[in-house]
Amino acid sequence: MPAPVRTKPQLTILRSDSFAGLSWLIHGFSTRLGGGSRAYGGGALNLGFTKEDSRIAVERNRQTLLKKIGAMKGSYPWPLVTPRQIHCDLIHCITEVPEQQLAGDGLITRKPGILLGIQTADCLPVILIDTKRRAVGIFHAGWRGTVKRIVEKGIGKMRRCFGTLPEDIRAAIGPGIHACCYTVGPDVRATFESQFGYASQLFHEATESDPVREKYPLLFLTARAPGHGELLKEIFLDLVEANRRQLMSAGIPEKNISASPLCTACRTDLLFSHRAEKGIAGRMMAVVGIKPAN
Repeated sequence: MPAPVRTKPQLTILRSDSFAGLSWLIHGFSTRLGGGSRAYGGGALNLGFTKEDSRIAVERNRQTLLKKIGAMKGSYPWPLVTPRQIHCDLIHCITEVPEQQLAGDGLITRKPGILLGIQTADCLPVILIDTKRRAVGIFHAGWRGTVKRIVEKGIGKMRRCFGTLPEDIRAAIGPGIHACCYTVGPDVRATFESQFGYASQLFHEATESDPVREKYPLLFLTARAPGHGELLKEIFLDLVEANRRQLMSAGIPEKNISASPLCTACRTDLLFSHRAEKGIAGRMMAVVGIKPAN
């Protein structure tokens, strides 16, 4: 019997419908499919220099991504600018390709022919497009960046640098971990509650499951009063809604904001998830750039 033929996963790049019709724009959200990395199951489009993968494979994957989305000048790829992400609210305005990698979690530019990139594996990538002034921004929004209002500060930075008005912005929140899977501690909830009046709407609780307790309930009978000795409550954060509300609070019309329905922790067949894969995960990349005038 002949051995089954193994086919390489097809390279898959996700794009936001919010940016349809902007012919001068290049953007995309990568997935885990269609790369050359042997790590993470083989055929992975890992775009981060992780300890499990080789640098050569990652560099080839990045070249593959740039070709796929059309970030090319003839046969040469555009320069790719990615920051050293540190879960902060530091945002850089890119006017030229920096000589050294910048530390921070946000990048903005009006410079054509430069591709901005943010790496993720559960945290949210957020892309902002000023449709009137042809300016772009990209942000890495984990819970720390979100509570520090990185996307709100990104809008302010675009206004200071480019004259951007919130009503001219279209925003896309890319794939990330969703409220169904994102458990956090009470300290995270308390931090959000200290910063946002609507914080209570960003969290929900569920009773933590215990298979042993469910199978042998008599082992856990006590004489304690009701409400004592019960299962702990898990706290879930809706990071997507947190960023959507922040964008709206900064003045972006609700109709101008889109969010991917894909949860990284639920869809490890398509996406990398640091949590679901217990820390052994590649990195996806969200990218955005402005095409040079012909």
